[in-house]
Amino acid sequence: MIESKIFSVFSVAPVAANEIAIRKATLADARGIAELVNLGEREGQLLPRSLESIRADIADWIVAEDNSPERSRRVVGVGSLLEMNHTLLEVRSLAVAPEYRKFGVGSRIVDALVDEARARGRTTVFALTRAVLFFERLGFRITEKENFPEKVWRDCSICPVQFACDEVAMVKSVNSEQ
Repeated sequence: MIESKIFSVFSVAPVAANEIAIRKATLADARGIAELVNLGEREGQLLPRSLESIRADIADWIVAEDNSPERSRRVVGVGSLLEMNHTLLEVRSLAVAPEYRKFGVGSRIVDALVDEARARGRTTVFALTRAVLFFERLGFRITEKENFPEKVWRDCSICPVQFACDEVAMVKSVNSEQ
C-alpha cells in the first residue's frame, strides 16, 4: 500500500523550495487529475480521460501534491494503474505540471505505482511511451507491443494515431529491481 511520501524540490523560479507529497488520490483530487490529463492530451502525450472515469477509478490513481502554503495543496503530478489481467498492470496517464518537470516528480510517481503493483500482488507492469530513456532509468526494458494484446484491444483500437504509433512498449518486473 502507498503511504504518503514527501520530498523537497529545490529550483529557481517559478518553483521555490516546495514540499511534494506522493500519495493515493482521493475524490477531491479528481478535477486536478483531469486538468493534468487534459494538458497531456493537448500536448499529444496522453489519451483523454473523462472526469467521470477518473472518479470511477480514483483508487487506481497516485498524485503528487505541492504542500507549500502558496500553492494551496495543488496536484502537480498524476499517474494511474490499469489492471490488464491477474499478473499485469499498465502504468498510464503519467503527467506532471510543466513547472515541476525535471525535478523527479514523474519518477517518484512511477516508483509509487510500482510499489502499489507489488502491494496488489502483481508481477509485471508495463507502459507505452515515447519517454524511453525516462522509463529505462526506472528499470523498465523495451519489449514488443504484441506482448500486451489487452492494451491493443482496449486503447490502441480507439487511438487517433493507431496506424502511425511511435510509442514504445516498456516492461518491468515488480518482484525484483531489474
